[in-house]
Amino acid sequence: MLEQAKTMYEQNELFAAKNEIDSLRAHYPKEVGVLKDGLELMRLIEVKEAERTIAYCDSLIPIKLIEAETLKDGFIYEKDDAYQELGNYTWKQQSIERNLQRCYIRCGVDEKGEMYLASVFFGARPINHTSLKVSTTDGLFAQTATIPYDGGRNYRFEDLGNTTEVVTYKGDAGVDAIKFIYANEKERIKAEYMGGKAYTIYITDADKKAIAATYDLATVLNDIDTMVTQREKALSKIEYMKGKLQKD
Repeated sequence: MLEQAKTMYEQNELFAAKNEIDSLRAHYPKEVGVLKDGLELMRLIEVKEAERTIAYCDSLIPIKLIEAETLKDGFIYEKDDAYQELGNYTWKQQSIERNLQRCYIRCGVDEKGEMYLASVFFGARPINHTSLKVSTTDGLFAQTATIPYDGGRNYRFEDLGNTTEVVTYKGDAGVDAIKFIYANEKERIKAEYMGGKAYTIYITDADKKAIAATYDLATVLNDIDTMVTQREKALSKIEYMKGKLQKD
């Protein structure tokens, strides 16, 4: 079995080789020498698997970086170094300066690909909303998580007799609604502000386009972040396993 596992390892049949080593442990539970050789081979296999991961990431990361740069066209990058570790990308037409005094659904994504959705209300009287429901005319819908008023993710203020409310649904809190809008970009989508006084708008074509473009960018940025993390873990694993092999 050990020789068979070594042959499989040399032929890069790593999954099969690991299974063979597991069988070795089951058949020879008290053969210390055999088990030691099997453990050493298992560590070599894990090194090779980690090297595969690094090669895979190294081949794809440059492609994804180019794709991300292309998708960033149309976005503005914002970061306040005083309190932000990660900057955010916002579709130019959705910048706060261009959208004062209107009710709309805006979005953005950070450098690691975590997207947020935000429901913005502007009116003479507050509605005190805490969540958002989006739906199409065929009855399909999605809803965000509920974000209670906290002065942060859910905040509101008054200015010259008018009230502005902004509720932000970050990550999992808004992902269902984001995916729904993305999948139904060409449809008429109703957005219902929930949790307080009922209020409804229809998401404009421009805002649906912004959400779809942001989702595409978020997907690629998340892919890059995932591969960078996998690569770092693989490097650490190689270092750890080689240290174990040297001790053996």
